[in-house]
Amino acid sequence: MSVRLINIGFGSIVSANRIISIVGPESAPVKRLIQDAKDRGKLIDATYGRRTRAVIICDSEHVILCAVQPETVANRLSNQSKDTPSDEEEE
Repeated sequence: MSVRLINIGFGSIVSANRIISIVGPESAPVKRLIQDAKDRGKLIDATYGRRTRAVIICDSEHVILCAVQPETVANRLSNQSKDTPSDEEEE
C-alpha cells in the first residue's frame, strides 16, 4: 500500500489513508470531540490562526483542525484517488 498525501491548506499535508471523516466544526458533538482530543493531546491545529472550517478525524484518534472548507478537502481527496493507479493497474 502506498502512502497518499493530501494538502489541507497553508503547507499542511495529511496522510489520506488515515482519514476517517471530514466534518464542519459547528455542531455541539464535533465541538465536544475537539475538546476531548485537546484534553488527550490528540488535537492538531493546522489553521495557522485562521478560522476553523473543517475538522478531519483520523483512525489514530487524532483530530485535525483545518482552515479550508470540508468540500475542498474532499475534492482534493477524490481528485487524488482518480490520479493514482489502482492496485490492479500496478501489477
